[in-house]
Amino acid sequence: MSNLVERTSETGPVNSGDPTCVDGSAPTTPVALEWELLLAASSADACESNLGRIRGLLEKPIEWGAVLRLADSHGTSPLFYQNLSRLGDMVPSPVLEQLRERYQKNVYKSLFLARELMRILDSLDALGIDAIPYKGVVMSEVYYGDMALRQSGDIDLFVRKRDLAGVKSALADLGYTTRLVIPEEVLEDYVASGYEWVFDSPAGPNLLELQWALEPRFYAVDFDMEGLFERAVKVRVAGRSMKTPSPEDLLLVLSVHAAKHVWGRLILLRDIVQMTRLGNLNWDLVQRRAQGLGIERILRVTVLLANRFLASAIPAAMEGTVLEDQAARGLADEIAASVAGGVPYDTEQMPYFRLMMRLRERRADRVRFLARLTFTPGPGEWEAVRLPGALSSLYRVVRLGRLVGRFVPGKGPRL
Repeated sequence: MSNLVERTSETGPVNSGDPTCVDGSAPTTPVALEWELLLAASSADACESNLGRIRGLLEKPIEWGAVLRLADSHGTSPLFYQNLSRLGDMVPSPVLEQLRERYQKNVYKSLFLARELMRILDSLDALGIDAIPYKGVVMSEVYYGDMALRQSGDIDLFVRKRDLAGVKSALADLGYTTRLVIPEEVLEDYVASGYEWVFDSPAGPNLLELQWALEPRFYAVDFDMEGLFERAVKVRVAGRSMKTPSPEDLLLVLSVHAAKHVWGRLILLRDIVQMTRLGNLNWDLVQRRAQGLGIERILRVTVLLANRFLASAIPAAMEGTVLEDQAARGLADEIAASVAGGVPYDTEQMPYFRLMMRLRERRADRVRFLARLTFTPGPGEWEAVRLPGALSSLYRVVRLGRLVGRFVPGKGPRL
């Protein structure tokens, strides 16, 4: 994507407030024409003013191959098709046909995932096990109003840690197999320090992500998972009643998830914008919980990036603290340039981990992050050395040694 940053356009700042139709307005960061078109055409509710902006962009020479790749990599192809199909006379027929085919494939995939989700929830309900789906087809139907408008690739399911054995057994009966085999002697440690198992099914790989925590423990965001279950709300997806996180919890979950991926895909912000557009969020409660978790800066960077890329209004309750947080604004500038320029962070290199520390406003959280990152073993350590159960505590030493090895060029294994 590096060739896309050569042609740029400068636009004015996006005002805060509560405009009735702002999605897809001009971004504040100088960006390539193709990126600007992606932003404008990734709105879930295109209004006439936004369609006018898209028309203006389509009058310029577009590198359509680059645009299609961007829409795919940022997970917004269905929205892209919805908006460009309204201006079909300005879009080359082969391009529109490719987008239409991708849209239809997403419809079929979403219907399949919805059916699988029902099958899984029915099985767990029969065992008396609570499960909370989020993202995916649940996000599509609840917050987009149409299962076809969000590109869904898998099923994300929160479960309680104590129910893991029962859930795994139920999934096995449904034909699901876990991708990660954890040695029995470190299974307890993995559950304590990890956060998910990824499952394949006969229908395809990576179809289900089973999560009992928000993130790996070393990120030092100790989210109240029991509280998330207690505060969950009922929704209807494909005609079936199910639970999903409350809007306030979901906003924080999605913000932390986006930060983990350095906001590298537009769909991460689009989901958050779709939530905030409904206007039923208790922002004071969101900020109190963010403060308790030590993720106020992550929340502010998320709000700033949503404003910058998707023209989402900065909530009035946050406007003062967002504008006063110079560190958050500087981080948003840095991350926006990286995302728009197609230069991702390598999540296994030190610049990424330094960024994760810079995103935390409390020194204690930065210290916890560094300490846990240094001494929390994981699959890499268990694959590198097999220790008997009685010596499993020595995996922390193995972890430290592998990290030190990262500083020797060409010698260090993967984290």
